[in-house]
Amino acid sequence: MNVHMAKTTEEVAGEHSATALRACGYFRVSTGRQAEGDLSIPDQRKQVTSFCEARTWTLVTEYVEPGASATDDQRPEFQRMIERATDDDRPFDVIVVHSYSRFFRDSFGLEMYIRKLAKADVRLISVTQELGDDPAQVMMRQVIALFDEYQSRENAKHVLRAMKENALQGYYNGSPLPLGYRAVEVERKGARIKKRVEIDPVEQQLVELIFKLYRHGDGETGPLGTKGLAKWLNSGGHRTRSGARFGVGTVHGILTNRVYIGEMAFNRRSTKTGKAKPASEHIIVEVPPIIDRVEFERVQQTLVARNPKNTAPRVVTGPILLTGLATCGTCGSAMTLRTGTSKTGRVYKYYTCSGAARVGDSMCKGRSIAMDKLDTMVVDRLSDRLFTPDRLSEIVSSLAQRRAEKDAEIGRRIAALEAEAIEAEDKLKRLYRMVEDGVAELDDILRDRIAALRSDRERAQAALDRIRPQIAKDAVSPAMLEKFCLGMRKNIATGEIGFRRTYLRSVIDRVEINDEVIRIIGDKATLEDVIAGKSGVRSFARKWRARRDSNS
Repeated sequence: MNVHMAKTTEEVAGEHSATALRACGYFRVSTGRQAEGDLSIPDQRKQVTSFCEARTWTLVTEYVEPGASATDDQRPEFQRMIERATDDDRPFDVIVVHSYSRFFRDSFGLEMYIRKLAKADVRLISVTQELGDDPAQVMMRQVIALFDEYQSRENAKHVLRAMKENALQGYYNGSPLPLGYRAVEVERKGARIKKRVEIDPVEQQLVELIFKLYRHGDGETGPLGTKGLAKWLNSGGHRTRSGARFGVGTVHGILTNRVYIGEMAFNRRSTKTGKAKPASEHIIVEVPPIIDRVEFERVQQTLVARNPKNTAPRVVTGPILLTGLATCGTCGSAMTLRTGTSKTGRVYKYYTCSGAARVGDSMCKGRSIAMDKLDTMVVDRLSDRLFTPDRLSEIVSSLAQRRAEKDAEIGRRIAALEAEAIEAEDKLKRLYRMVEDGVAELDDILRDRIAALRSDRERAQAALDRIRPQIAKDAVSPAMLEKFCLGMRKNIATGEIGFRRTYLRSVIDRVEINDEVIRIIGDKATLEDVIAGKSGVRSFARKWRARRDSNS
Protein backbone atom coordinates (compact mmCIF):
# COMPACT_ATOMS: atom_id res chain seq x y z
CA MET A 1 0.00 0.00 0.00
CA ASN A 2 1.38 3.39 -1.02
CA VAL A 3 1.20 6.15 1.55
CA HIS A 4 1.38 9.77 0.33
CA MET A 5 2.67 12.18 2.93
CA ALA A 6 2.34 15.97 2.72
CA LYS A 7 5.48 17.97 2.12
CA THR A 8 6.59 20.00 5.10
CA THR A 9 8.20 23.39 4.81
CA GLU A 10 11.58 21.79 5.63
CA GLU A 11 11.11 19.40 2.70
CA VAL A 12 10.24 22.37 0.50
CA ALA A 13 13.54 23.94 1.48
CA GLY A 14 15.38 20.68 0.74
CA GLU A 15 13.93 20.46 -2.74
CA HIS A 16 15.65 23.74 -3.62
CA SER A 17 19.35 24.32 -3.21
CA ALA A 18 21.28 23.79 -0.05
CA THR A 19 21.19 27.53 0.54
CA ALA A 20 18.39 29.13 2.55
CA LEU A 21 15.18 29.93 0.72
CA ARG A 22 14.41 33.50 -0.22
CA ALA A 23 11.05 34.55 1.18
CA CYS A 24 8.62 37.39 0.45
CA GLY A 25 6.16 38.54 3.09
CA TYR A 26 2.67 39.77 2.18
CA PHE A 27 0.66 41.64 4.82
CA ARG A 28 -2.90 42.98 4.39
CA VAL A 29 -5.81 44.50 6.28
CA SER A 30 -9.23 45.25 4.82
CA THR A 31 -9.82 48.90 5.71
CA GLY A 32 -7.90 52.11 6.02
CA ARG A 33 -9.07 52.47 9.61
CA GLN A 34 -7.50 49.11 10.45
CA ALA A 35 -4.28 50.21 8.78
CA GLU A 36 -4.14 53.39 10.87
CA GLY A 37 -5.06 52.12 14.30
CA ASP A 38 -4.92 48.33 14.23
CA LEU A 39 -2.03 46.12 15.27
CA SER A 40 -2.79 43.48 12.66
CA ILE A 41 -0.03 44.33 10.17
CA PRO A 42 2.73 44.60 12.82
CA ASP A 43 1.57 41.26 14.25
CA GLN A 44 1.52 39.66 10.79
CA ARG A 45 5.04 40.94 10.14
CA LYS A 46 6.28 39.66 13.51
CA GLN A 47 4.86 36.16 12.99
CA VAL A 48 6.13 35.87 9.41
CA THR A 49 9.60 37.07 10.45
CA SER A 50 9.77 34.55 13.30
CA PHE A 51 8.55 31.80 10.99
CA CYS A 52 11.32 32.52 8.46
CA GLU A 53 14.03 32.85 11.12
CA ALA A 54 13.09 29.47 12.61
CA ARG A 55 13.71 27.90 9.20
CA THR A 56 16.77 30.01 8.34
CA TRP A 57 14.93 31.54 5.40
CA THR A 58 15.92 35.00 4.24
CA LEU A 59 13.07 37.52 4.17
CA VAL A 60 14.26 39.45 1.12
CA THR A 61 11.25 41.74 0.62
CA GLU A 62 7.74 42.44 1.77
CA TYR A 63 4.55 43.91 0.31
CA VAL A 64 2.06 45.73 2.54
CA GLU A 65 -1.56 46.27 1.44
CA PRO A 66 -3.29 48.67 3.86
CA GLY A 67 -7.04 48.99 3.39
CA ALA A 68 -7.73 46.55 0.53
CA SER A 69 -10.31 43.78 0.27
CA ALA A 70 -9.09 40.30 -0.67
CA THR A 71 -12.30 39.34 -2.44
CA ASP A 72 -10.67 40.23 -5.77
CA ASP A 73 -7.21 40.95 -7.17
CA GLN A 74 -7.68 44.70 -7.64
CA ARG A 75 -4.83 45.44 -5.21
CA PRO A 76 -1.77 47.41 -6.37
CA GLU A 77 0.78 45.80 -4.02
CA PHE A 78 -0.64 42.34 -4.64
CA GLN A 79 -0.29 42.76 -8.40
CA ARG A 80 3.27 44.10 -8.07
CA MET A 81 4.17 41.10 -5.93
CA ILE A 82 2.69 38.59 -8.42
CA GLU A 83 4.41 40.32 -11.33
CA ARG A 84 7.76 40.27 -9.51
CA ALA A 85 7.32 36.65 -8.42
CA THR A 86 6.85 35.51 -12.03
CA ASP A 87 9.84 37.45 -13.43
CA ASP A 88 12.56 35.45 -15.12
CA ASP A 89 15.20 36.30 -12.49
CA ARG A 90 13.15 34.49 -9.76
CA PRO A 91 13.73 37.00 -6.93
CA PHE A 92 12.21 34.75 -4.23
CA ASP A 93 11.17 31.14 -3.73
CA VAL A 94 8.20 31.41 -1.39
CA ILE A 95 5.50 33.93 -0.47
CA VAL A 96 4.73 33.78 3.24
CA VAL A 97 1.42 35.03 4.66
CA HIS A 98 -0.12 34.87 8.12
CA SER A 99 -3.13 32.95 6.75
CA TYR A 100 -4.62 32.21 3.36
CA SER A 101 -7.34 34.81 4.00
CA ARG A 102 -4.64 37.52 3.94
CA PHE A 103 -3.75 36.42 0.39
CA PHE A 104 -7.28 35.84 -0.98
CA ARG A 105 -10.84 35.53 0.33
CA ASP A 106 -12.20 33.97 -2.84
CA SER A 107 -11.71 30.22 -3.24
CA PHE A 108 -11.42 30.32 -7.02
CA GLY A 109 -9.03 33.28 -6.97
CA LEU A 110 -6.81 31.61 -4.37
CA GLU A 111 -6.41 28.42 -6.39
CA MET A 112 -5.84 30.32 -9.63
CA TYR A 113 -2.97 32.37 -8.19
CA ILE A 114 -1.44 29.38 -6.37
CA ARG A 115 -1.23 27.61 -9.75
CA LYS A 116 0.14 30.69 -11.46
CA LEU A 117 2.90 30.95 -8.85
CA ALA A 118 3.61 27.22 -9.11
CA LYS A 119 4.40 27.62 -12.81
CA ALA A 120 7.10 30.09 -11.77
CA ASP A 121 8.29 27.60 -9.08
CA VAL A 122 7.10 29.85 -6.26
CA ARG A 123 5.07 28.43 -3.36
CA LEU A 124 2.52 30.08 -1.12
CA ILE A 125 3.10 29.31 2.58
CA SER A 126 0.67 30.11 5.42
CA VAL A 127 2.19 30.56 8.88
CA THR A 128 -0.95 29.38 10.68
CA GLN A 129 -2.19 26.86 8.12
CA GLU A 130 0.78 24.74 7.03
CA LEU A 131 -0.49 22.38 4.36
CA GLY A 132 1.24 20.24 1.75
CA ASP A 133 0.45 19.31 -1.83
CA ASP A 134 -1.09 15.85 -1.53
CA PRO A 135 -4.78 15.56 -2.51
CA ALA A 136 -6.08 15.50 1.06
CA GLN A 137 -4.16 18.61 2.04
CA VAL A 138 -5.13 20.45 -1.15
CA MET A 139 -8.78 19.64 -0.40
CA MET A 140 -8.31 20.97 3.14
CA ARG A 141 -6.87 24.22 1.75
CA GLN A 142 -9.84 24.59 -0.58
CA VAL A 143 -12.27 23.99 2.30
CA ILE A 144 -10.48 26.67 4.34
CA ALA A 145 -10.75 29.04 1.35
CA LEU A 146 -14.49 28.38 1.10
CA PHE A 147 -14.93 29.19 4.79
CA ASP A 148 -12.88 32.38 4.34
CA GLU A 149 -15.06 33.39 1.40
CA TYR A 150 -18.25 32.67 3.37
CA GLN A 151 -16.99 34.64 6.36
CA SER A 152 -16.07 37.58 4.11
CA ARG A 153 -19.55 37.68 2.60
CA GLU A 154 -21.19 37.45 6.01
CA ASN A 155 -19.02 40.28 7.30
CA ALA A 156 -19.91 42.38 4.25
CA LYS A 157 -23.61 41.71 4.84
CA HIS A 158 -23.42 42.83 8.47
CA VAL A 159 -21.28 45.86 7.63
CA LEU A 160 -23.78 46.95 4.95
CA ARG A 161 -26.63 46.46 7.38
CA ALA A 162 -24.89 48.67 9.95
CA MET A 163 -24.18 51.30 7.30
CA LYS A 164 -27.83 51.28 6.21
CA GLU A 165 -28.93 51.90 9.78
CA ASN A 166 -26.32 54.65 10.06
CA ALA A 167 -27.74 56.25 6.90
CA LEU A 168 -31.33 55.93 8.15
CA GLN A 169 -30.28 57.90 11.23
CA GLY A 170 -28.94 60.65 8.97
CA TYR A 171 -25.23 59.99 9.42
CA TYR A 172 -22.52 60.11 6.76
CA ASN A 173 -21.04 56.77 5.67
CA GLY A 174 -17.92 58.04 3.95
CA SER A 175 -18.69 58.20 0.22
CA PRO A 176 -17.14 61.11 -1.76
CA LEU A 177 -19.14 64.27 -1.14
CA PRO A 178 -20.30 66.45 -4.04
CA LEU A 179 -19.23 70.05 -4.50
CA GLY A 180 -20.89 72.28 -1.90
CA TYR A 181 -20.85 69.87 1.05
CA ARG A 182 -18.48 68.75 3.80
CA ALA A 183 -18.62 66.16 6.59
CA VAL A 184 -18.41 67.27 10.22
CA GLU A 185 -17.93 65.17 13.33
CA VAL A 186 -20.96 65.20 15.64
CA GLU A 187 -20.31 62.26 17.94
CA ARG A 188 -17.36 60.10 19.04
CA LYS A 189 -17.48 56.77 20.86
CA GLY A 190 -13.98 55.41 21.25
CA ALA A 191 -12.64 54.79 17.75
CA ARG A 192 -16.10 55.18 16.23
CA ILE A 193 -16.79 58.62 14.82
CA LYS A 194 -20.25 59.74 13.72
CA LYS A 195 -20.43 62.44 11.03
CA ARG A 196 -23.15 64.44 9.37
CA VAL A 197 -23.14 66.34 6.10
CA GLU A 198 -23.38 70.13 6.13
CA ILE A 199 -23.11 72.89 3.53
CA ASP A 200 -19.70 74.34 2.71
CA PRO A 201 -20.47 78.09 2.50
CA VAL A 202 -17.73 78.82 -0.06
CA GLU A 203 -18.56 75.98 -2.44
CA GLN A 204 -22.28 76.64 -1.98
CA GLN A 205 -21.94 79.92 -3.86
CA LEU A 206 -20.33 78.15 -6.82
CA VAL A 207 -23.11 75.52 -6.97
CA GLU A 208 -25.79 78.23 -6.89
CA LEU A 209 -23.93 80.11 -9.62
CA ILE A 210 -23.84 77.02 -11.87
CA PHE A 211 -27.60 76.52 -11.60
CA LYS A 212 -28.24 80.24 -12.18
CA LEU A 213 -26.03 80.36 -15.29
CA TYR A 214 -27.70 77.29 -16.76
CA ARG A 215 -31.20 78.67 -16.30
CA HIS A 216 -30.72 82.40 -16.80
CA GLY A 217 -27.21 83.12 -18.10
CA ASP A 218 -24.92 85.88 -16.86
CA GLY A 219 -27.12 88.80 -17.97
CA GLU A 220 -25.22 89.34 -21.21
CA THR A 221 -26.17 86.15 -23.04
CA GLY A 222 -29.00 83.67 -22.84
CA PRO A 223 -28.92 80.59 -20.59
CA LEU A 224 -25.69 78.60 -20.95
CA GLY A 225 -25.55 74.96 -21.98
CA THR A 226 -23.33 72.43 -20.21
CA LYS A 227 -20.43 73.02 -22.60
CA GLY A 228 -20.82 76.79 -22.44
CA LEU A 229 -21.03 76.57 -18.65
CA ALA A 230 -17.79 74.57 -18.47
CA LYS A 231 -16.02 77.16 -20.64
CA TRP A 232 -17.41 80.05 -18.56
CA LEU A 233 -16.29 78.46 -15.28
CA ASN A 234 -12.82 77.57 -16.54
CA SER A 235 -12.23 80.99 -18.08
CA GLY A 236 -13.21 82.57 -14.76
CA GLY A 237 -10.63 80.53 -12.87
CA HIS A 238 -13.14 78.25 -11.13
CA ARG A 239 -11.97 74.71 -10.39
CA THR A 240 -13.45 71.49 -9.05
CA ARG A 241 -12.75 70.32 -5.51
CA SER A 242 -9.75 68.32 -6.75
CA GLY A 243 -8.34 71.37 -8.52
CA ALA A 244 -9.22 70.13 -12.02
CA ARG A 245 -10.94 72.09 -14.76
CA PHE A 246 -14.66 71.67 -15.27
CA GLY A 247 -15.81 69.42 -18.10
CA VAL A 248 -19.20 68.79 -19.66
CA GLY A 249 -19.64 65.59 -17.65
CA THR A 250 -18.76 67.33 -14.38
CA VAL A 251 -21.22 70.16 -15.01
CA HIS A 252 -23.98 67.73 -16.03
CA GLY A 253 -23.33 65.67 -12.90
CA ILE A 254 -23.79 68.76 -10.72
CA LEU A 255 -26.97 69.83 -12.49
CA THR A 256 -28.56 66.38 -12.09
CA ASN A 257 -27.39 65.54 -8.54
CA ARG A 258 -30.44 65.40 -6.27
CA VAL A 259 -28.28 65.93 -3.22
CA TYR A 260 -28.65 69.66 -3.91
CA ILE A 261 -32.35 69.46 -2.98
CA GLY A 262 -31.53 67.55 0.21
CA GLU A 263 -31.68 63.95 -1.07
CA MET A 264 -28.38 62.09 -0.65
CA ALA A 265 -28.87 58.50 -1.76
CA PHE A 266 -26.98 55.66 -0.06
CA ASN A 267 -26.77 52.06 -1.29
CA ARG A 268 -27.42 53.01 -4.91
CA ARG A 269 -24.77 50.71 -6.38
CA SER A 270 -23.05 47.47 -5.50
CA THR A 271 -19.58 48.23 -4.15
CA LYS A 272 -18.28 45.01 -5.69
CA THR A 273 -19.79 45.10 -9.19
CA GLY A 274 -20.68 48.79 -9.55
CA LYS A 275 -24.13 47.84 -10.86
CA ALA A 276 -27.12 49.99 -9.93
CA LYS A 277 -29.43 48.58 -7.27
CA PRO A 278 -33.25 48.77 -7.42
CA ALA A 279 -34.72 52.04 -6.17
CA SER A 280 -36.44 50.12 -3.36
CA GLU A 281 -33.01 49.43 -1.81
CA HIS A 282 -31.86 53.06 -1.90
CA ILE A 283 -31.75 54.95 1.39
CA ILE A 284 -32.25 58.70 1.23
CA VAL A 285 -30.19 60.62 3.78
CA GLU A 286 -31.57 64.06 4.49
CA VAL A 287 -28.97 66.81 4.05
CA PRO A 288 -29.35 70.60 3.96
CA PRO A 289 -30.52 71.64 0.46
CA ILE A 290 -28.62 74.21 -1.59
CA ILE A 291 -31.05 74.58 -4.52
CA ASP A 292 -34.78 75.15 -4.30
CA ARG A 293 -36.67 72.01 -5.35
CA VAL A 294 -38.85 73.81 -7.91
CA GLU A 295 -35.80 75.42 -9.50
CA PHE A 296 -34.00 72.07 -9.59
CA GLU A 297 -36.91 70.37 -11.37
CA ARG A 298 -37.01 73.16 -13.95
CA VAL A 299 -33.32 72.54 -14.63
CA GLN A 300 -34.08 68.83 -15.16
CA GLN A 301 -36.84 69.73 -17.60
CA THR A 302 -34.51 72.06 -19.47
CA LEU A 303 -31.85 69.35 -19.66
CA VAL A 304 -34.39 67.00 -21.21
CA ALA A 305 -35.56 69.65 -23.66
CA ARG A 306 -31.98 70.45 -24.74
CA ASN A 307 -30.94 66.82 -25.06
CA PRO A 308 -29.74 66.26 -28.67
CA LYS A 309 -32.04 63.23 -28.81
CA ASN A 310 -35.01 65.56 -28.26
CA THR A 311 -33.83 68.88 -29.69
CA ALA A 312 -31.21 69.30 -32.40
CA PRO A 313 -28.09 71.21 -31.23
CA ARG A 314 -28.64 73.82 -33.96
CA VAL A 315 -31.93 74.76 -32.29
CA VAL A 316 -30.14 75.56 -29.03
CA THR A 317 -26.92 77.09 -30.34
CA GLY A 318 -27.65 78.11 -33.95
CA PRO A 319 -27.24 81.75 -35.10
CA ILE A 320 -30.78 82.02 -36.56
CA LEU A 321 -33.64 83.53 -34.59
CA LEU A 322 -36.42 81.11 -35.62
CA THR A 323 -34.33 77.93 -35.82
CA GLY A 324 -36.44 75.05 -34.55
CA LEU A 325 -39.57 77.22 -34.51
CA ALA A 326 -40.37 78.02 -38.15
CA THR A 327 -42.19 75.16 -39.93
CA CYS A 328 -43.85 74.69 -43.31
CA GLY A 329 -47.64 74.90 -43.03
CA THR A 330 -48.13 72.27 -45.77
CA CYS A 331 -45.79 69.40 -44.87
CA GLY A 332 -44.72 70.35 -41.33
CA SER A 333 -41.00 70.25 -42.17
CA ALA A 334 -38.61 72.72 -40.56
CA MET A 335 -37.88 75.95 -42.40
CA THR A 336 -34.11 76.11 -42.74
CA LEU A 337 -31.71 78.81 -43.87
CA ARG A 338 -30.86 79.16 -47.55
CA THR A 339 -28.71 81.90 -49.06
CA GLY A 340 -28.51 83.46 -52.50
CA THR A 341 -26.38 86.13 -54.14
CA SER A 342 -27.64 88.83 -56.52
CA LYS A 343 -25.78 90.10 -59.57
CA THR A 344 -24.50 93.00 -57.48
CA GLY A 345 -23.01 90.58 -54.96
CA ARG A 346 -25.58 91.14 -52.21
CA VAL A 347 -26.27 88.07 -50.08
CA TYR A 348 -29.91 87.23 -49.40
CA LYS A 349 -31.04 84.88 -46.61
CA TYR A 350 -34.29 82.92 -46.76
CA TYR A 351 -36.25 80.47 -44.62
CA THR A 352 -36.97 77.58 -47.02
CA CYS A 353 -39.00 74.37 -46.56
CA SER A 354 -36.45 71.64 -45.86
CA GLY A 355 -38.90 68.91 -46.94
CA ALA A 356 -39.17 70.26 -50.47
CA ALA A 357 -35.41 70.85 -50.64
CA ARG A 358 -34.66 67.32 -49.42
CA VAL A 359 -37.32 65.23 -51.25
CA GLY A 360 -38.61 67.47 -54.01
CA ASP A 361 -42.06 68.73 -54.95
CA SER A 362 -43.51 65.21 -54.57
CA MET A 363 -43.65 65.92 -50.84
CA CYS A 364 -44.33 69.66 -50.81
CA LYS A 365 -44.41 72.40 -53.39
CA GLY A 366 -42.04 74.33 -51.15
CA ARG A 367 -42.04 77.92 -50.02
CA SER A 368 -39.48 80.53 -49.04
CA ILE A 369 -39.62 83.79 -47.15
CA ALA A 370 -36.92 86.37 -46.49
CA MET A 371 -35.33 85.76 -43.10
CA ASP A 372 -35.35 89.42 -42.00
CA LYS A 373 -38.97 89.80 -43.08
CA LEU A 374 -40.21 86.76 -41.12
CA ASP A 375 -38.15 87.60 -38.03
CA THR A 376 -39.54 91.14 -37.97
CA MET A 377 -43.12 90.00 -38.56
CA VAL A 378 -43.01 87.48 -35.71
CA VAL A 379 -41.38 89.87 -33.23
CA ASP A 380 -43.71 92.75 -34.11
CA ARG A 381 -46.84 90.61 -33.99
CA LEU A 382 -45.95 89.18 -30.58
CA SER A 383 -45.18 92.65 -29.24
CA ASP A 384 -48.37 94.22 -30.59
CA ARG A 385 -50.91 91.41 -30.21
CA LEU A 386 -49.70 89.13 -27.40
CA PHE A 387 -47.41 91.03 -25.04
CA THR A 388 -50.05 93.53 -23.92
CA PRO A 389 -51.56 93.53 -20.41
CA ASP A 390 -55.14 93.26 -21.70
CA ARG A 391 -54.47 90.26 -23.96
CA LEU A 392 -52.42 88.42 -21.35
CA SER A 393 -55.01 89.11 -18.64
CA GLU A 394 -57.67 87.53 -20.86
CA ILE A 395 -55.53 84.43 -21.44
CA VAL A 396 -54.60 83.96 -17.78
CA SER A 397 -58.20 84.40 -16.61
CA SER A 398 -59.37 81.57 -18.87
CA LEU A 399 -57.09 79.19 -16.99
CA ALA A 400 -58.53 79.91 -13.53
CA GLN A 401 -61.11 77.07 -13.56
CA ARG A 402 -58.67 74.46 -14.82
CA ARG A 403 -56.09 75.55 -12.24
CA ALA A 404 -58.65 75.28 -9.44
CA GLU A 405 -59.55 71.70 -10.45
CA LYS A 406 -55.89 70.71 -10.58
CA ASP A 407 -55.23 72.27 -7.17
CA ALA A 408 -58.15 70.36 -5.68
CA GLU A 409 -56.79 67.08 -7.04
CA ILE A 410 -53.33 67.84 -5.68
CA GLY A 411 -54.87 68.79 -2.32
CA ARG A 412 -56.51 65.36 -2.05
CA ARG A 413 -53.20 63.68 -2.81
CA ILE A 414 -51.43 65.79 -0.20
CA ALA A 415 -54.03 64.85 2.42
CA ALA A 416 -53.52 61.14 1.67
CA LEU A 417 -49.73 61.44 1.89
CA GLU A 418 -49.94 63.40 5.15
CA ALA A 419 -52.12 60.63 6.60
CA GLU A 420 -49.55 58.01 5.56
CA ALA A 421 -46.70 59.99 7.14
CA ILE A 422 -48.65 60.51 10.39
CA GLU A 423 -49.60 56.83 10.58
CA ALA A 424 -45.97 55.72 10.12
CA GLU A 425 -44.84 58.26 12.73
CA ASP A 426 -47.43 57.03 15.26
CA LYS A 427 -46.39 53.41 14.77
CA LEU A 428 -42.74 54.34 15.27
CA LYS A 429 -43.56 56.18 18.50
CA ARG A 430 -45.46 53.15 19.83
CA LEU A 431 -42.53 50.85 19.05
CA TYR A 432 -40.06 53.23 20.71
CA ARG A 433 -42.29 53.41 23.79
CA MET A 434 -42.47 49.60 24.01
CA VAL A 435 -38.67 49.38 23.91
CA GLU A 436 -38.26 52.15 26.52
CA ASP A 437 -40.81 50.55 28.85
CA GLY A 438 -39.17 47.13 28.54
CA VAL A 439 -42.22 45.54 26.94
CA ALA A 440 -40.20 44.48 23.87
CA GLU A 441 -36.52 43.90 23.16
CA LEU A 442 -34.74 45.60 20.27
CA ASP A 443 -33.99 42.40 18.35
CA ASP A 444 -33.32 41.99 14.64
CA ILE A 445 -37.01 41.65 13.74
CA LEU A 446 -37.89 44.85 15.59
CA ARG A 447 -34.98 46.70 14.02
CA ASP A 448 -36.16 45.66 10.55
CA ARG A 449 -39.71 46.80 11.37
CA ILE A 450 -38.46 50.17 12.59
CA ALA A 451 -36.35 50.57 9.44
CA ALA A 452 -39.37 49.74 7.25
CA LEU A 453 -41.57 52.27 9.05
CA ARG A 454 -38.89 54.93 8.75
CA SER A 455 -38.66 54.20 5.05
CA ASP A 456 -42.46 54.55 4.70
CA ARG A 457 -42.42 57.85 6.58
CA GLU A 458 -39.55 59.26 4.54
CA ARG A 459 -41.12 58.10 1.26
CA ALA A 460 -44.38 59.86 2.12
CA GLN A 461 -42.52 62.98 3.24
CA ALA A 462 -40.44 63.04 0.05
CA ALA A 463 -43.60 62.74 -2.04
CA LEU A 464 -45.12 65.63 -0.08
CA ASP A 465 -42.04 67.76 -0.71
CA ARG A 466 -42.34 67.09 -4.44
CA ILE A 467 -46.06 67.73 -4.75
CA ARG A 468 -46.54 70.78 -2.50
CA PRO A 469 -44.84 73.25 -4.88
CA GLN A 470 -47.41 72.30 -7.53
CA ILE A 471 -50.32 73.83 -5.63
CA ALA A 472 -51.38 77.33 -4.68
CA LYS A 473 -49.98 79.28 -7.63
CA ASP A 474 -49.98 82.96 -6.89
CA ALA A 475 -52.46 84.93 -8.96
CA VAL A 476 -50.91 86.97 -11.74
CA SER A 477 -51.27 90.62 -10.74
CA PRO A 478 -51.64 93.58 -13.15
CA ALA A 479 -48.18 94.78 -12.07
CA MET A 480 -46.68 91.40 -12.99
CA LEU A 481 -48.38 91.53 -16.41
CA GLU A 482 -47.09 95.04 -17.09
CA LYS A 483 -43.55 94.13 -16.07
CA PHE A 484 -43.63 90.93 -18.12
CA CYS A 485 -44.89 92.69 -21.24
CA LEU A 486 -42.22 95.38 -21.10
CA GLY A 487 -39.47 92.84 -20.51
CA MET A 488 -40.56 90.45 -23.27
CA ARG A 489 -40.97 93.19 -25.88
CA LYS A 490 -37.42 94.27 -25.16
CA ASN A 491 -35.84 90.79 -24.89
CA ILE A 492 -37.22 89.38 -28.14
CA ALA A 493 -36.21 92.48 -30.11
CA THR A 494 -32.72 93.35 -28.86
CA GLY A 495 -29.57 91.50 -27.84
CA GLU A 496 -27.74 88.48 -29.21
CA ILE A 497 -29.65 85.99 -31.34
CA GLY A 498 -29.25 83.20 -28.77
CA PHE A 499 -30.58 85.46 -26.02
CA ARG A 500 -33.62 86.52 -28.09
CA ARG A 501 -34.34 82.99 -29.29
CA THR A 502 -34.37 81.69 -25.70
CA TYR A 503 -37.13 84.14 -24.77
CA LEU A 504 -39.10 83.32 -27.91
CA ARG A 505 -38.90 79.59 -27.23
CA SER A 506 -40.11 80.16 -23.66
CA VAL A 507 -43.53 81.30 -24.90
CA ILE A 508 -44.12 79.87 -28.39
CA ASP A 509 -44.03 76.35 -29.77
CA ARG A 510 -43.75 76.98 -33.49
CA VAL A 511 -44.39 79.40 -36.33
CA GLU A 512 -46.38 77.90 -39.24
CA ILE A 513 -45.75 79.54 -42.61
CA ASN A 514 -48.41 79.23 -45.33
CA ASP A 515 -48.86 81.17 -48.55
CA GLU A 516 -51.36 83.64 -47.12
CA VAL A 517 -51.11 83.34 -43.34
CA ILE A 518 -48.45 82.91 -40.68
CA ARG A 519 -49.62 81.33 -37.44
CA ILE A 520 -47.76 81.71 -34.14
CA ILE A 521 -48.70 78.82 -31.86
CA GLY A 522 -48.19 78.51 -28.12
CA ASP A 523 -49.68 77.16 -24.90
CA LYS A 524 -51.73 79.12 -22.37
CA ALA A 525 -50.55 77.25 -19.27
CA THR A 526 -46.92 77.67 -20.30
CA LEU A 527 -47.45 81.35 -20.86
CA GLU A 528 -48.91 81.70 -17.37
CA ASP A 529 -45.91 79.89 -15.87
CA VAL A 530 -43.51 82.16 -17.73
CA ILE A 531 -45.33 85.27 -16.48
CA ALA A 532 -45.14 83.97 -12.91
CA GLY A 533 -41.49 83.00 -13.34
CA LYS A 534 -42.25 79.26 -13.26
CA SER A 535 -41.57 78.20 -16.82
CA GLY A 536 -40.72 74.63 -17.74
CA VAL A 537 -40.87 72.19 -20.64
CA ARG A 538 -43.93 73.05 -22.70
CA SER A 539 -46.60 71.00 -24.40
CA PHE A 540 -47.19 71.58 -28.10
CA ALA A 541 -50.97 72.22 -28.24
CA ARG A 542 -52.65 75.20 -29.85
CA LYS A 543 -54.07 77.01 -26.85
CA TRP A 544 -53.61 80.79 -26.88
CA ARG A 545 -54.28 81.37 -30.61
CA ALA A 546 -57.90 82.52 -30.34
CA ARG A 547 -58.56 82.57 -34.11
CA ARG A 548 -56.77 80.65 -36.83
CA ASP A 549 -55.96 83.89 -38.66
CA SER A 550 -55.30 86.02 -35.57
CA ASN A 551 -51.59 86.33 -36.36
CA SER A 552 -51.80 86.58 -40.14
